[in-house]
Amino acid sequence: MNNLDHSEIVNLLIQLSVMILAARLFGELVRRFHQPMVVGEIIAGVVLGPSILGMINPGIYDILFPLTGDNNIVLEGIISVSVVLLLFIAGMEVELDLVWQQGKKALYTSLFALLIPLIVGFQVSYFSPFLFNLGDSDNKLVFSLFIGTTLAITALPVIARVLMDLNIFKTKMGMVIIASAMIIDILGWIIFTVILSMMGEAAGTLSIGETILITLLFTISMLTIGKSLINRALPWVNQTLAWPGGLLSVAMVFCFLAAAFTEYIGIHAIFGAFIIGVALGDSEHMSERAKEIVHQFINNIFGPLFFVSIGLYVNFVTSFNLSIVLALIVLAFITKLIGAYIGARLGGLKKYQSLAIGFGMNTHGTLEVILGSIALNNGLINEEIFVAIVVMVIASILMSAPLMKYSLSLKKKFKKH
Repeated sequence: MNNLDHSEIVNLLIQLSVMILAARLFGELVRRFHQPMVVGEIIAGVVLGPSILGMINPGIYDILFPLTGDNNIVLEGIISVSVVLLLFIAGMEVELDLVWQQGKKALYTSLFALLIPLIVGFQVSYFSPFLFNLGDSDNKLVFSLFIGTTLAITALPVIARVLMDLNIFKTKMGMVIIASAMIIDILGWIIFTVILSMMGEAAGTLSIGETILITLLFTISMLTIGKSLINRALPWVNQTLAWPGGLLSVAMVFCFLAAAFTEYIGIHAIFGAFIIGVALGDSEHMSERAKEIVHQFINNIFGPLFFVSIGLYVNFVTSFNLSIVLALIVLAFITKLIGAYIGARLGGLKKYQSLAIGFGMNTHGTLEVILGSIALNNGLINEEIFVAIVVMVIASILMSAPLMKYSLSLKKKFKKH
């Protein structure tokens, strides 16, 4: 790549300005309707992309977001960094102590909420590929695993927001939901690393077995030895370096080094960022104020850039396939509800609580969109399936709070059971 010329630098800066501005405007708009800003940010990308701006004025769209050129490569690099940082702060939201405190309730709920969507999603997509217009393909096995994993993952940040809006975040039921979502996050991304290796993402001559082994060793070591070392290092960082700049710099160094390591060994960079986020965020020396600073910086700058980029090069109008959208929404809703309900009941919770947990766990978000974008870039899925995933995510976000309110209203009815 050559150095950017004058016009390319101007174009890149305008791209970033327009993307951040549009994300903020649409994010604030949907926030007025009590929805997460991520919904507005995705809509902003659809408006700026070929779906709307590209149809209304193709000339402006082609000038603003050209498909080729060095500045487009730089923009893609910025988006890649944004994805890594998003997974880093997602990992920081995982509190391992909270997971252990919930014991078998969270374990049963998370396992069934993970396994049932994973198994059913795999079987349906493998034995009924016509639902996704797949047909016969050499990648049918990998594709089916991808669909199952997409249905199995739960959106921890969205769930947390819904629970806080309903004032049940710190209740017994709220803690079970959060802990279960944390477990699913960790297990889901371990499964996803296997899928990445099967898609040809693994580096060198690593086999799937070697990839799985390295992934498990990295995860276990980072959450035990790595976490302990970080816990010992942070007091020195807080006392010696200027606060909060020193701590933030060290956090970013940890994030990028872990991401670089997993990318180097053939496990996607986002997994390293996620695991180091878990280890760092769980440290007693990583204050809530420091976490909030990191969250605000990433969520308001890098997060919007990624979510707007989702719609920049995908036509959500021509690639919208109603049958695929409905298939994904129905599969995601039913399998997650049944899985979480069964798990919660086995964990000893009452019927109304289990139903509320089922609705609460039935929320998809950031991770599924990131997973889908990686699969699209690697040619595993087409634009129709990617659009269906994004629509499924938005639909689940819109439905989660009303359905939880409904299930909680049934408390008196089920109280005697």
